Amino acid sequence: MSTEKSNPSFTSKLGLIMAAAGSAVGLGNIWKFPYIAGENGGGAFLIIYLICVLVFGLPLLMTEFLIGKKSGKSAFGAFQAIRNNNRWQWLSWCCMLTAIIIMGFYFVVTGWCFHYAVAAIMHSFKGLDTTAFYAHFSHFVNNGGAMFGYSVLAVALTAGVLWFDVNKGIERLSKILMPLLLLMMVLMAGRVLMLPDSNIGMKFFFQADFSKITPGVVLAAMGQCFFSLSIGMGAIITYGAYMPKTQNITATALQVVVLDTLVAVLAGIIIFPAVFAFGVDPSEGPELVFVVLPGVFEQMSFSWLSSVLFFGLLCIAAVTSTISLMEVAVAFITEASATHKHPLNRHKAVLVVSAIVLVMVVFNVLSLTDKGTWLFFQGKSFFDWADTISANILMPVNAFAMALFVGWWLNKNEVHHEIGKKSGWQHWICASYLPLVRYLIPLAIMAIFLNGLGIL
Repeated sequence: MSTEKSNPSFTSKLGLIMAAAGSAVGLGNIWKFPYIAGENGGGAFLIIYLICVLVFGLPLLMTEFLIGKKSGKSAFGAFQAIRNNNRWQWLSWCCMLTAIIIMGFYFVVTGWCFHYAVAAIMHSFKGLDTTAFYAHFSHFVNNGGAMFGYSVLAVALTAGVLWFDVNKGIERLSKILMPLLLLMMVLMAGRVLMLPDSNIGMKFFFQADFSKITPGVVLAAMGQCFFSLSIGMGAIITYGAYMPKTQNITATALQVVVLDTLVAVLAGIIIFPAVFAFGVDPSEGPELVFVVLPGVFEQMSFSWLSSVLFFGLLCIAAVTSTISLMEVAVAFITEASATHKHPLNRHKAVLVVSAIVLVMVVFNVLSLTDKGTWLFFQGKSFFDWADTISANILMPVNAFAMALFVGWWLNKNEVHHEIGKKSGWQHWICASYLPLVRYLIPLAIMAIFLNGLGIL
């Protein structure tokens, strides 16, 4: 195999930042963040979330970048390359398993975004009220054929991007999609802020009521921080392996965190003024984006443009994340097969991963329909279990192990050398990095894990 294929890399610092930000920025920012914030007090949640991003999210992002850059390998070979033994190989397989499970349901939700974007373009929502939108969503989710078709479209589009080398596929598209996403969000936010009584929503989102801050709010903020930044699934390790050797880990991680947080805050600015302007409860939950907001848009002037812009940016955010998720598996399989008699090149790996993902999609889609009752266990569908196992078990376990790996198994001087210069603003980040990774972050992850299991 050629050097280019066995050692892919981004050709520019901007390309890596846009790709890593695209991995972090996804439905967690635009779909999940607003309703989690709405359920947990708005401004109070936002303050705790920002603290969690700096204290937990940034160091863990640096940790994954460090593992990838130092090893020059994807999640498959990173831990073995650094420690020169197979003791940590279980963590490599956990990252791969996490990515596969997440892709199974994430591509289904991405299919929902595609469906709603197409419906918005076709002006199919004209004249519908909230009750009709609930019926529309329920009918679509029970239509296995339509759901599977849109999911296949999402898989095919993602596979098409990954068919090319890293710099020609992921890097080139990320440089287009991320600026486009930010532009669309700014335009949408400007449109929503012109609504009457939008200031009430802004007050809810930015004015903190500290009486709302409870241990549950803190745990929700920590969990959302990990989910939003794509921590614990191997994507950032893989992108770290493609990082130019001259690129600074600390500066890169901070830039990615800033972009990811900016998108989450913009999503709140878009959604909360809109729901308050039309008297909608901001704690509507997961249905906020697919049921409540379309109804809100229909009551606005330029409703067609508002719906198209919003569901268009949802599609972009979803695809930037599916690309990074699938790249984890593609790079994993390519590296794992490299020592075999018949190694798989990038094209074959993309086809293998696509086939695996489509099988997972079938189970997830069926479990949401009336025909999938056999895919229920203890009151939860296969789709719900995939979300629960990945978010509440695998991602926390992976992040916990990575923190211990870097914090306790790597040489202290090696760590400081990799994360950047100890001068200026980076001094404070570098000085606090190891204490956070060794002590506070493992305790925080353990709290999230116990909370996710219903123990804490």
